[in-house]
Amino acid sequence: MHLDHAQHGPAAVSADAARPDGTRRALRIGLGGPVGSGKTATVAALCRALRDQLSIAVVTNDIYTREDAAFLLRHAVLPPERIQAVETGACPHTAIRDDISANLEAVEDLEDTVGPLDLILVESGGDNLTATFSKGLVDAQVFVIDVAGGDDIPRKGGPGVTTSDLLVINKTDLAPYVGSDLDRMAQDAARQRGPLPVAFTSLTSEEGVGPVADWVRGQLAAWTA
Repeated sequence: MHLDHAQHGPAAVSADAARPDGTRRALRIGLGGPVGSGKTATVAALCRALRDQLSIAVVTNDIYTREDAAFLLRHAVLPPERIQAVETGACPHTAIRDDISANLEAVEDLEDTVGPLDLILVESGGDNLTATFSKGLVDAQVFVIDVAGGDDIPRKGGPGVTTSDLLVINKTDLAPYVGSDLDRMAQDAARQRGPLPVAFTSLTSEEGVGPVADWVRGQLAAWTA
C-alpha cells in the first residue's frame, strides 16, 4: 500500500548548501522514529536499492554503542569507509536537533574522505514521536513507525508524524498478526499530514523499500536541479 500525496516544492535547502570549495555538497536526509520501528533496516534497504546509481554514505547515531553501524557493516550494504557512527551519550534529540556538532563533523568528514557524494543518510537513535532533525543538519527528514506499535500511532500525531517530509509506516506484513488496520492508519495519517506523503513498506520483500527509494530520488532531483 502506498499513499502517493504530491510533494509540494523541492527539498528544503540549508544555508550551507555549498562546500567550502564552492561545490554543491551531498543531499542529507535524516531518518528518525521509535526504537524497533525499522530505521536501520530501511537505511540498509535504501543503500542496496540506490548504491549502484548514487554515491552514498551513512551516519548512524546510538546513545552508548555503535550497534546500528555494526549492523550495516555486517550486511555489507556499503564499503566500511562510507559508514560512520556517532555515540551521542545522551538523548538522541540532542545530537540531531540541539547540539548537532558531532553529526556535522561526521558528514563533513565523509565528504572529505570518500566524496564527492550524492546522498548522506543520517539515522537517529531510537526515540519517541517528538524526534525531529535540525535543518542545519539535514535537508529533509523521514519518520519511520511500524504497525506493531499500534494502529493508533498516526492518530496520536506528534512532530515526527505530522511534519516529517515523508512518513513511513513499516512492517505491513505483520498487520494481520498484531490486529492493525492499515486502512485506518492510512486515513489517520492523511488527516494528520494533509498533502505530505506517506509510504507503507514491508522490508521482507526485495521491492519493499521501493516507495521510499522513489521519494529519495525525487528529493535528489530537486536538490540537483
